[in-house]
Amino acid sequence: MTAAARRGPSLRLLWMLPAGLSLLAGLDAAMLLLGLPAPVTTTRLPEVHGMLMVLGFVGTLICLERSTALNRWYGFIAPGLLGAGGIALLADPVPLIVAKAILVAGTAGFMLIYIPLWRRQYDHPLLTQLLGAGLGLAGAVIWLNQDTMDRVLPWLIGFVVLTIAAERVELARITMGPHAGGRLLIHAWSIVLALVLGLVYPDAGAIALGVTLLALVGWLVVHDIARRTVRASGAARYMAACILAGYLWLAVAGVALLFGDPTAQPAYDAVIHAVFLGYTISMIMAHATTILPAVLHIALPYRAGLWVPAGILQLSLVVRLWFGDGLGSQAGWQIGGVLGVIALLLFVLTAITSAVMGPLKKAPPVRIRPARTTPGAGAAPAAASRPVPTTAPRTPRPSSDTAAPAAPEPAEGDA
Repeated sequence: MTAAARRGPSLRLLWMLPAGLSLLAGLDAAMLLLGLPAPVTTTRLPEVHGMLMVLGFVGTLICLERSTALNRWYGFIAPGLLGAGGIALLADPVPLIVAKAILVAGTAGFMLIYIPLWRRQYDHPLLTQLLGAGLGLAGAVIWLNQDTMDRVLPWLIGFVVLTIAAERVELARITMGPHAGGRLLIHAWSIVLALVLGLVYPDAGAIALGVTLLALVGWLVVHDIARRTVRASGAARYMAACILAGYLWLAVAGVALLFGDPTAQPAYDAVIHAVFLGYTISMIMAHATTILPAVLHIALPYRAGLWVPAGILQLSLVVRLWFGDGLGSQAGWQIGGVLGVIALLLFVLTAITSAVMGPLKKAPPVRIRPARTTPGAGAAPAAASRPVPTTAPRTPRPSSDTAAPAAPEPAEGDA
């Protein structure tokens, strides 16, 4: 048992509550947008669906992880603001502009967290994350004066793509080489330039963003160790499969952007769900068993049941993007959307169940009894492979000294 497990759950679990509420509200809003019944209906819930999922849920999770790395009391103000902003979006009595302003403050605080982290360690992946947080702040500021998400979502795409890619490089820097961070930063600045170009020329900016996303995906796939660990078993294979699936959906979004600014509904729907469901949620599923325990001090062991929501998520995207958006099937679009909601809810339930069940029990150590030797029985079994001498040795007189030594007791936990 680790020291974290002995201390029990961290108080940081409280910061997860508004994030979880944002997730549930975002999934409820997704059902409303699909034209299907939902448990809760409020006046503005459908229009804030995107911000609930991206900043209220994903932003709070990532910001809480960075605040934990900083380990200073003031670092937890930012995830608190992001969570509060998500809750404010749900409350109709709270003016929408107030909720938007809280999210701006939260993203600004998130960006400020990286300054002491940068002073602690001058690191290219960390600088990339700082750049990603700046894109998230830009998206929140643009949303202050926007009624729709059309011009906001490209900046949020840059936020999640750069933040998650940088964290992936941090975790796999040994296999990616010493220059991986510098190359990642080049890709990051290319994405920023594409977003700036899109402010003036939306079609050209979308095409440039598609090209840069495809270049980033190609570089990550070539250098990520997930290409090799996917042939392993257990947790390593699960994580690698989710990571590679995330890269695949990010590439799908990149290809869709090559056709220009995705203002029409099929292309718009395909891009945002390929990025925010296919890439982002797949990466969260991949790293949940390693990052959440470090943040919350709650063991979240890998279990085979985690494959079920991960598989349903991939199936939902195939149905929604291929049959729904690609072939124009209303039923395919709705079925794919419902499967996506089921996948996320099932993942949360599976993770909670795994955490409650606790770490997997190790197999008891195998105790090997020493082989008994009888007087005059000859050599021990281990000596059977030795070459037979040309002259037979004299058989020693049986005594207690000729007995085989007892095997050492195995250490606890050894198989």
